[in-house]
Amino acid sequence: MNREIADSPLADPHAGLESAMIEEFIRTRGYDPARLQDLPEDLRRRVQSDASTHAAARLAELEARAHYVHELHGDK
Repeated sequence: MNREIADSPLADPHAGLESAMIEEFIRTRGYDPARLQDLPEDLRRRVQSDASTHAAARLAELEARAHYVHELHGDK
């Protein structure tokens, strides 16, 4: 990851994790993330959409858990 982008105040702190989750999802479905462009467009779009939805749900779950832990410990 480019250090300048990672340190930017506008950079998404979860972008790397999200990308890793998307790549993992694609691999578990039997596809090579680097070769998605070789798939038929409709299949490629569906795989990418499903991967993105999966990653968003996982990130939301992680954020909810973190919020819950902070509440348990009295953090704001």
